[in-house]
Amino acid sequence: MHDPRIIVALDVSTEHDLRELVKKIPNTQCRAKIGKELFTSVGPLAIEICHDAGFEVFLDLKFHDIPNTCAKAVRAAARWGVWMTNVHCSGGTDMMRSAREILEGEDHRPRLIGVTVLTSLSEMGLQELGVSRDLESQVDHLAHLAHTCGLDGVVCSAQETPRLRQSFGSEFCLVTPGIRPRWAASDDQTRIVTPTDAIADGSDYLVIGRPITAAECPEDAVARIVDEI
Repeated sequence: MHDPRIIVALDVSTEHDLRELVKKIPNTQCRAKIGKELFTSVGPLAIEICHDAGFEVFLDLKFHDIPNTCAKAVRAAARWGVWMTNVHCSGGTDMMRSAREILEGEDHRPRLIGVTVLTSLSEMGLQELGVSRDLESQVDHLAHLAHTCGLDGVVCSAQETPRLRQSFGSEFCLVTPGIRPRWAASDDQTRIVTPTDAIADGSDYLVIGRPITAAECPEDAVARIVDEI
């Protein structure tokens, strides 16, 4: 079965813009990611629009709540037929287990992955929250908890991918945001992670936004990335 590696971040905020965008992206070569802005603006209709356009959906809402509330949100996502959804690992093992267990009785079981440490959070930011581990150790610790709780994988930065792949093996799903093809990088960027590098380092799926959605021809941009990986 064909398993597209590209997940396009649909960072728009209106139903009209979403309908226009999904027309321009080839559904056979990528999946779609619905994040907080789009879901808060358009609601579950955004999932329907993507499904009607032939896309499998990663519902990226990063649920983080008491176990019962989080689990019911994950079940609701499953009943909308999404391909993948996620929770914050920092919600704890009871929350993660509840989210996984509630899916066991569902007709459709989406992939359930965990968010370890947000890529925007610095070492200083972690300390501010009272976390004594360094950033790398905290990511490893939370990924270990996700693995122990039976989650299917984690969202991780490209820097973390080789380490997590080695720790948790080939079955643990690694989803990597912040990917930029070299041809899409602006001249002032000093450090980019290309699709080729990310896949070579062990990423299963690459979340890519503006290099595709802001391209003059999004379909061509997807084709170039597919060729690259």
